[in-house]
Amino acid sequence: MSTPRKTPTMADVARLAGVSPMTVSRAFKQDASVSEHTRSAILEAADRLGYVFDSTASNLRSQRTDFVAVTIPSINNANFADTVRGLSEGLKARGLQILLGYTDYDINEEERLIEQLLRRRPEAIVLTGGRHTPRARRLLENASIPVIETWDLPETPVGHVVGFSNAAAVRTMVDHFVSTGIERIAFIGGDADRDTRGTDRRAGFIAAMTEHGLQADRLIAAGAPPISMREGADAMGRLLNDLPDTQAVICVSDLSAFGALTECQRRGVDVPGQISVAGFGDYEIANICVPSLTTLNPFPREIGTRAAKLILDVLDGHQTEPATIIVAPELMRRHSSR
Repeated sequence: MSTPRKTPTMADVARLAGVSPMTVSRAFKQDASVSEHTRSAILEAADRLGYVFDSTASNLRSQRTDFVAVTIPSINNANFADTVRGLSEGLKARGLQILLGYTDYDINEEERLIEQLLRRRPEAIVLTGGRHTPRARRLLENASIPVIETWDLPETPVGHVVGFSNAAAVRTMVDHFVSTGIERIAFIGGDADRDTRGTDRRAGFIAAMTEHGLQADRLIAAGAPPISMREGADAMGRLLNDLPDTQAVICVSDLSAFGALTECQRRGVDVPGQISVAGFGDYEIANICVPSLTTLNPFPREIGTRAAKLILDVLDGHQTEPATIIVAPELMRRHSSR
């Protein structure tokens, strides 16, 4: 039986680099008192030994954890991944890392995650969406750390906001279609309470159609979020069967819109000649499908980048009042609409 290898210590690194353990500690904490030459020697020694600096004790003394908690509803959604990427890029220069929680579009699961994450005393917490359980909201309000709600524009923010109105964004799409003379417009998705942003998009569709004096009853349910391409295709099939005179359809996401588009192709329905199709999210698939998909670009990475800057401004004392930063989606008009 082989003997387990001994884990290298800070003292081992110090001996190999020819310095004191205190100097090793300072080097890993980027202390300015350690010269670059000495720091390079220490890092080289640590690399040779396979040593990993344990910051736990140091963090306990300084009351810092050096991580930001983030909740997202889906781990396979490219938009949320881009937001996390923007956050990570904006925070890494300060040495802050991200601890990610996955809510699966469930505000009760979000509440559980918020409690677990706050127990670890993050430097800040970033949430996807602005609707929470009453208990989750109390936890956030009493956390004494920066709270940033993203991808939404809540009426009563907990703290800071970096996002947009999902209802207003869909209104932009309705206005676009109406301006081209289209009146019989349908909406696919946003029927489940779990997807609060999808519900807001659906409400925005209804409000915009009503403001234009048009019927807003072409609402096609597509299932629980996240709505898949298959569910988008099924919903489009029902729309074509039940309301074949529909001139345009707005889907809650690009994935459901791609499914709707392929269902039209399967049935020989000309897009956009017979019906226009639009989505939400500006995913990569929206630009490479045929025809390319008209959609709304919510600038997901910018949401993350702006949230990261806001966190640093708050931690540095430059931002003392609650901030609301609007990142307005942009209409991307492509070949799936007239």
